[in-house]
Parts: sequence; structure tokens; C-alpha cells
Amino acid sequence: MFFYLAKLFFLVARPSNFLVLLALAGLCALLFARTRRLGRLAVGAAVLGLAVAGFSPLANIVLLPLEQRFSHPDPLPAHVDGIIVLGGAIDTVVSGVRPYPAITTAGERLTVVPDLARRYPAARIVHSGGQGVLFGNTSTEAEAAQRIFAGFGLDPARVLLEGKSRNTWENAMETRALLRPKDGETYLLVTSAMHMPRAMGVFRQAGWTGLVPYPVDWRTRGEEDRWLGFDAISEGLTRLDLAVREWIGLVAYWLSGRSSALFPAP
Repeated sequence: MFFYLAKLFFLVARPSNFLVLLALAGLCALLFARTRRLGRLAVGAAVLGLAVAGFSPLANIVLLPLEQRFSHPDPLPAHVDGIIVLGGAIDTVVSGVRPYPAITTAGERLTVVPDLARRYPAARIVHSGGQGVLFGNTSTEAEAAQRIFAGFGLDPARVLLEGKSRNTWENAMETRALLRPKDGETYLLVTSAMHMPRAMGVFRQAGWTGLVPYPVDWRTRGEEDRWLGFDAISEGLTRLDLAVREWIGLVAYWLSGRSSALFPAP
């Protein structure tokens, strides 16, 4: 139920969708004399919101605290027992009907695996991800990841695929059941930098210890992008949607008892 409620809520709460819905509501209000003033206000607010969200640095301002929360491990651990790669880098709608799996803009979650596999030749490699969208799935992320890892030349005996999970909480629980981690073991957790705070909070709450965050897929260069705007409204809106999704996720997971903290820290 949590999965479906979260998807439906964000369908409306996503900034780009919300602002368009606000504009449509305003246009409807203009049809009636009693609500025309309210309609004009709604349309004006929506247009202004779309311009600010799309062109201004707002998306970077909202995103940076997420990306800066967990830094890249330096130095890397001398020994790692497993490398956990969270889903989100594969389009499960397209992948099942095309000759090769379709990779999303979060593809770095996958492309770092060969290097990590060479660095830690004894580590198990786990990909955790099933079907994370409500409609149109034609495959699971695990099925696509298996093909991608085979293309990387990874030894199939080292690879474990978890294909049941649909969200971060299920990633943590299903992967824990699969690996049965022991005290003293070390695992790299690979996911997008913006998603790392939520992922670490959820994995900690699920009972994981010995996790080393390994963020990838940065969307900003750092502080120098804080006041950098966008030259296309679609770019700003896309980045803001991603950032707001993570902030909403942090609050929702904390309130539902699925995260160890509201804004998990290193």
C-alpha cells in the first residue's frame, strides 16, 4: 500500500505536474463569474511558478544539500565483502521489448561496477531492483542488470540479483534477506548522490551495519552551481522534480518509521 500511495501522491506533488494542474484549475475557475478573480490568481501563480522553477537556480538550491550530504569515500576501504547497487538506472518499460536494456540518466550506478569489481575481486556484487513504476513494465531491473553485467564481463558466480523490490525500503529488506550480512562485514552502497541520504537512513533502519556510502550520478558540480540558472525550462523543472521527490521521500520514510532519521548524516 505504501508503494502505491507514494506513487500516486508524487504524481500530484511533483512540481511540474502541480503547477500545470494549478494552471488548469485556474482556467476552469475563469469560466464562472464568482471564481474569476481566484482563477486569474491561480493562472498567474502557475505561470510565475513554472518560470521560476524552470529558469532560476531554485532546483540547484534544493538539490545541493542532498548531493553534498555524503561525500565519496576517501580513502576507499581496504576490504569489501559486497557491492550493493540500487535500482533506478534501468527503464523497465522499454527494456523488455528492445534488443538491449534501456539505461536512464542514473546510469552511473551501473557503469561504476566494473571498476569496483576489479578493485575488490572477492566482493559479491548485488543489484537490487524490481519494477518501480505503476504501469507499463515489460521486465524487471534485475533481468536487465543481468544482461548488462554479462556484457561487462563480470563472473556470473559473483553476481546476485534481487528482483522483488519496488522502492528503497524493499531494497534494504530484500537485500538483507538475500545477503544475510554478518557483524564486521563491509558493504559498499552504490546509488545516486541525491538519493544517498534516504538510502542510508532506510538501510540503517532495516538493521544494516558496516555500510560505506558510494555516491555516484551527481547532477551538480558543487557549490559553484548553487546560483546557476537554466537556459531551458524543461531542464530546471526536471532537476527540481528529482530533488523534491527526494525531500518528500525523506519526510515520508521518517514519518512511517522506515528511516533512522529525518535527514540522515554520515
